[in-house]
Amino acid sequence: MNYNSFDNTGLVKVLTFLKTHNTEYLSGQDLSDVLHISRVAIWKHIKKIQELGYTVESKQKIGYKLIENSDLLLPWEITSNLKTKIIGQKAYYFDTTDSTQNQALKMAGDSTNDGAVITASKQTSGRGRSGRKWISPKGGIWLSVILQPKFDISIATLFPIASALALSIALEKIFSIKPKLKWPNDLTIKEKKIAGMLVDASLESNKIEKLVLGVGINFNVNVKQIEKSLKGTQNFYGAYSISDQKKNIKPISLVQSFLVELEKVYELLNAKQTKNIIDEWTLRSSTIGKEVEINTGDVKIKGKAIKIDDEGALIVENDKTHRIIAGDVIHLSK
Repeated sequence: MNYNSFDNTGLVKVLTFLKTHNTEYLSGQDLSDVLHISRVAIWKHIKKIQELGYTVESKQKIGYKLIENSDLLLPWEITSNLKTKIIGQKAYYFDTTDSTQNQALKMAGDSTNDGAVITASKQTSGRGRSGRKWISPKGGIWLSVILQPKFDISIATLFPIASALALSIALEKIFSIKPKLKWPNDLTIKEKKIAGMLVDASLESNKIEKLVLGVGINFNVNVKQIEKSLKGTQNFYGAYSISDQKKNIKPISLVQSFLVELEKVYELLNAKQTKNIIDEWTLRSSTIGKEVEINTGDVKIKGKAIKIDDEGALIVENDKTHRIIAGDVIHLSK
């Protein structure tokens, strides 16, 4: 079951009309007359709308009434009244896919997909950084964003940090919570992971041709299931679900807020205005000021995390100063 934001016009017309008249029942004939769609087509669209998780009450000889919106990240829900210029103005939805990142990479060659968002209800082969497995059951927010940036390679390493900051700000606005940012791209609550970022970039002649951001958020997931699957995995430090906040908020509210904040930091990066991003990230960081151990893949470095530099690299000091572009961080001190 796949959808996008520019097809399915009949279904979206019916759904939009139900939304704008959700205080009353609308007969099939009324919908047919107003929307110029046959009554048979109206009935089929209503059935499909219900299958997509919308609660539509149906009363014989009276009509249809929309009671509640779907929890699915459907493309027309993402684009509806989204306050961005590029990011999220085009969207695709997959009920099940291997990974939204793989789908996005296939679509990234099409210049019309600049800013497009790809979501999935479930991923069968979700992946994290360094080729690690990302457990992504139903109930989570799994999405990727295709971008054609103007910023150069020198600050590309700052992009996942900026993206994590954008999600942190969105979570603060929607849930009134303050997650911590763990270098390079994790978000945590109570020192357990709630979200992570993955970036794939395509380079040509020292220029970023396209960039795909993958985002995984534990929105309403079974934490015990995730922890059981990943127990004993290197660098796994626990999982936390946003639903533990006990707030009745639809995932679409968080996604739209994130896309707005993402475009803000994206525009700052394109304009090479990075200081505010670095300052805001540092304020929220759980890494800066800690004694840490960094595994770069080649070596392990222990020391105190001092700051991130203008390109997002982590500066660690022991008997000398180390500049670390990529690696896994273990916090040694509280």
